[in-house]
Amino acid sequence: MKIAVMGAGAVGCYYGAMLARAGHDVTLIGRPGHVEAMNRDGLLLDFGATQEFVSVTASTDAVAISGAELVLFCVKSTDTQSAGEQIKPFISKDTIILSLQNGVDNAERLSVVLGQPVIPVVVYVATSMGGAGHVKHHGRGELVIGPSDQSQVIADTLRPAGIPIEISENAAGALWAKMILNCAYNALSAITQLPYGKLVEGEGVGNVMRNAVEECLAVARKDGVTVPDHVWEAIEKIAQTMPTQFSSTAQDLARGKPSEIDYLNGYIVRKGTEFGIPTPTNLTLFALTKLQEGKAS
Repeated sequence: MKIAVMGAGAVGCYYGAMLARAGHDVTLIGRPGHVEAMNRDGLLLDFGATQEFVSVTASTDAVAISGAELVLFCVKSTDTQSAGEQIKPFISKDTIILSLQNGVDNAERLSVVLGQPVIPVVVYVATSMGGAGHVKHHGRGELVIGPSDQSQVIADTLRPAGIPIEISENAAGALWAKMILNCAYNALSAITQLPYGKLVEGEGVGNVMRNAVEECLAVARKDGVTVPDHVWEAIEKIAQTMPTQFSSTAQDLARGKPSEIDYLNGYIVRKGTEFGIPTPTNLTLFALTKLQEGKAS
């Protein structure tokens, strides 16, 4: 299958590499430094114990998406509209579009820009960029999507590439569960610049995380979303399964880049205000992260 990845960051590069090594024709759209390295050497897929170079095509121009049957849309939430406008001229009505992004409203926002359906995907993977054209895998890698006419085709494409994928009747709940996990960890990891394993050892951190989660659940219930019952257990497990992982927000701030905090804790604060639900913990985490962003700029 001809597959394109819009946004060749850590998530996009990981799944692009997995699909390319399985024999698919993969094109990655990214920044000049990464593109140059990938076209010169291939994409370095680093599992820690093993590394391999995977042959891919890379470009800085969205025109390279032309002809793709499947697009993995992996840009930051802040870039959803602008990146959507870039790819719109080069996709067809038959192109399958997957949103592998944080937050809960990106697929909906992208669908408005493109004028066609976009399938939201819940992503559970720990990755980071180790340098130009070098993606490091730290753990997990499974995806969750909702049922649709295209879901089975997607699953049949991804599973043979070593990408576990679940088709869930409650994909919206799973998407919210992932965002709640991000609301619990991302800001705290960013503010402290600590990985998950070290973070949860901090005095009082567990209570802060629980308070943030309870606020998120209250907002979700008011929004008519059924979040899986085991959300807190899943959050606790992350520190065990990904102890060395820094949140994407922490990685953004460490590089002096804007984060997605407006679409995580900030989203909960906005929805809480709309519903009349107090969200003081999420507001504090949001405000402190924005201050850290301000220091970087």
